[in-house]
Amino acid sequence: MSLSLYECSIPVFIHSLSNLNDLLEAGAQYVAEHGIEDEVLTGARLFPNMLPLTKQVQIACDIAKRGSARMASIESPTDEDTETTFDQLKARIDRTKQFLAGIQAEAINGTEDNTITMQAGPNVYTFTNRDYLNSWAAPNLYFHVTTTYNILRHNGVVIGKGDFLGAGAFKSTPVS
Repeated sequence: MSLSLYECSIPVFIHSLSNLNDLLEAGAQYVAEHGIEDEVLTGARLFPNMLPLTKQVQIACDIAKRGSARMASIESPTDEDTETTFDQLKARIDRTKQFLAGIQAEAINGTEDNTITMQAGPNVYTFTNRDYLNSWAAPNLYFHVTTTYNILRHNGVVIGKGDFLGAGAFKSTPVS
């Protein structure tokens, strides 16, 4: 039995966004415990020419919703990119997950060889849905979630690999 395009996209995107939400919750707890304003961490960058945490989260959400919408040949909702606090960013993640949860498997399965043409910056790219998911959407989502993780970790938030992978990412059996 093979995995469907839907199984490799929507549930994976929702899982990754849930983990991103948990990372932001850890960040929110950290700033609350240390008397720091949210914007200190949500505006943090790994390097001056990199985007801040807020933009990393916004792009992660956009990649998941626009990517899914492209594969399903439906319109994607838009957001204004005005979030500055952890609560606002988590609300954006929730809206994105709700949109993703509404996409039916039938809208994506069987479209593996459909063509997506999109512009990113000055470049125009053409993919099959399969290649779009594997070469663009999933890697970009992981990049921005990872960068969010790295910004938080770099700034002292106590998180680890398990937080990035999330609860239920794998099943373990105790060794006897």
